[in-house]
Amino acid sequence: MENEVSNSDNLGVQAHQAGATSVETAAIVVTHNRVEDLRHSLPIVTGQTQRPKWLVIVDNGDDPRVKELAEGAGAEAGVEVHYIGSKTNLGGAGGFALGMLTALTLGADWIWCADDDGRPEDAHVLEELHHCARRHQLDAVSPIVCDIKTPTRLAFPLRRGLVWRRMREELFEDGVNPKLPLVRDDAGELWFTNFGDQEAATGHDLPEDLETIDASHDLLPGIASLFNGALFSAKSLEKIGVPDYRLFIRGDEVEFHRRLARSGLRFGTCLTTAYLHPSGSGEFLPILGGKMHTQYPADDFKRYFTYRNRGYLMSQPGMRKLLPQEFLRFGWFFLVQRKDVRGFYRWFKLLRQGARRISSASTRVSRSRSQAGSEGWAGFGWFGGVGWVWLVRRVRLGSAGWTPSIPSTF
Repeated sequence: MENEVSNSDNLGVQAHQAGATSVETAAIVVTHNRVEDLRHSLPIVTGQTQRPKWLVIVDNGDDPRVKELAEGAGAEAGVEVHYIGSKTNLGGAGGFALGMLTALTLGADWIWCADDDGRPEDAHVLEELHHCARRHQLDAVSPIVCDIKTPTRLAFPLRRGLVWRRMREELFEDGVNPKLPLVRDDAGELWFTNFGDQEAATGHDLPEDLETIDASHDLLPGIASLFNGALFSAKSLEKIGVPDYRLFIRGDEVEFHRRLARSGLRFGTCLTTAYLHPSGSGEFLPILGGKMHTQYPADDFKRYFTYRNRGYLMSQPGMRKLLPQEFLRFGWFFLVQRKDVRGFYRWFKLLRQGARRISSASTRVSRSRSQAGSEGWAGFGWFGGVGWVWLVRRVRLGSAGWTPSIPSTF
């Protein structure tokens, strides 16, 4: 996959070209009622070998214990802490938007995003991401996101073509691990580089200019997990903006990735480091003998935002072409596999709600773009109506709505 841009669009590398030691990074953590998780993760975030200058905590629970934890971790590592206790639950989308804007006001060159229920795999993650961004002149870069209980597995399955990848090693092209086990320097001396602590193992530090990464196998271009350890240049945010608060949770990362992909900026996944996160693969259920998957969260609250926000996403440029596949997958899942006509009706109702209400609530969407989104749904109406939607109406489900307890903002 090529990710070609002009040199003028290559915004994120300017600070790195000025020298890696001058790069100032702000780490952002968005949290809500996860004090114990933060007790384990914050010391790793602040204790990186390339330390962030600032730690920005957006606490959607406004819990004084979180503030105390953050200030303690920052003081121990010499990191400046900015705690924002929100009286309103902004969700992940609003929290990261506020955190990014706060980081920009502080003068950060790079913004490093961290979720509250995950953590970097070790103290070298931020340094590895900066190195990868410099090697490939990237504007944004994410680590591999691995299962926190089984780090050799991916936290979220990744599809490459028609094949789903579930193990970390399956992301390596041709099975080549980009971390070179041994390297010969310019003087001909051989260095073994796969020690966790080089000095403790060998009594010597690796030479600073020794390249220990195979740069032809260390990046998945054009693919990234954006809120689990991703690193953004400040300049890239000037072009793509910040996450959309209206999405609250679910779909905010997909929408942000859509903007990043359409921006022409260079980004990808660094294969030499990882962020650990609870597995989310349980939500993705196989259909058609495992050839396709559908997302079915375990509770009504998550299903509401997942399907509503998915409707909004499907109405956006670059996503509308996926509508037929969306109806095929969820129609098969609910009506054929689960035989759940009511569940399909709820899914379809939320999909339409997201396409109509979220889009119409935005003052930033032009009239022509809104019309284009409506026409996309209208043009697909016969396809869906003659098939799945027609079946739902025939069973007379009634007009009773389905709205779980959600924040009053929405």
